[in-house]
Amino acid sequence: MHVARRTDAVLLLVALVWGSSYLAAKTATVALPVLAVLFARYAISALACGALVTSRRYRRRWTRAEVRVGSLLGVTQAAVLVLETYGVAHTSAANAGLIISLTIVLTPLLDRTGSRRLPWTFFLAAGLCVVAVGLLTSSTGLHAPRLGDVLMLAAAVVRAGHVALVGRLTAGRPMDSLHLTTAQTVVGSALFLPLAVTHLPDLVHSSVTTWTQLIYLALFCSVFAFLAQTWAVQGTSASRASLLLGTEPIWAVAIGISLGGERLTLWATFGAVLMVAGTYWGQAIERTHRTTTARTGKEDEACPTMTPTSA
Repeated sequence: MHVARRTDAVLLLVALVWGSSYLAAKTATVALPVLAVLFARYAISALACGALVTSRRYRRRWTRAEVRVGSLLGVTQAAVLVLETYGVAHTSAANAGLIISLTIVLTPLLDRTGSRRLPWTFFLAAGLCVVAVGLLTSSTGLHAPRLGDVLMLAAAVVRAGHVALVGRLTAGRPMDSLHLTTAQTVVGSALFLPLAVTHLPDLVHSSVTTWTQLIYLALFCSVFAFLAQTWAVQGTSASRASLLLGTEPIWAVAIGISLGGERLTLWATFGAVLMVAGTYWGQAIERTHRTTTARTGKEDEACPTMTPTSA
């Protein structure tokens, strides 16, 4: 029981850290250009991962597959963070955390590893989330969606593709999670360095507050969150882990309002409730569908279907 509670606490902490990342990123982009923030986040993460990989207590050999897959995922992850960081710079942290949660219902649509079509109720849940996005983006009246909201919506689509790609490239292949994370952070650093080189003087002369936010984004929201998630998921069920990690948008709203001074209108609040309800509902439907499909597949293998013979 003690181990289970500790595992749950770690997963909730990961969700809280991810939920807080939107306000931290939004605040950092006020002081620095987005590309400088992204380069600093990746560079600090790469240094931390490199220190862990080369430590005496961690002696595992790299494989070509880890380098190849990690490099590819580094490109797709960089695309996600570009859209997320530019998006949160032009919308509220609460909106950003809610819209990005669409990833939960978009990922099963992009992941074609399953052998059966999703039930119609899943698409109903996805439609509920679409309505929620509409309420969030037009909470102050009917108008064109804000740039930040559109970018966060694009980030949710790209992140869903990234998650589906992770599953496809790592399925059935023993790969070290720290090696994959290190490869991704190194690739991200290399991609953003030439784009942020003109902003390096501003980065070097940033305030202590800004550097604290950058270090928090790198060490806690990236390195710690990924490794803690990997450790915690191994000690609990996938269903329970996804339920606890699914509280990320709730933390994003709570932190945005309490620490960021943001406010939600009545319609936006209604949209937030619909978004959380829709993502949880869709998540539960997909999980049940996946479990049923796996069980049926095993039964089919154990008892092959008899084909009729001619008389």
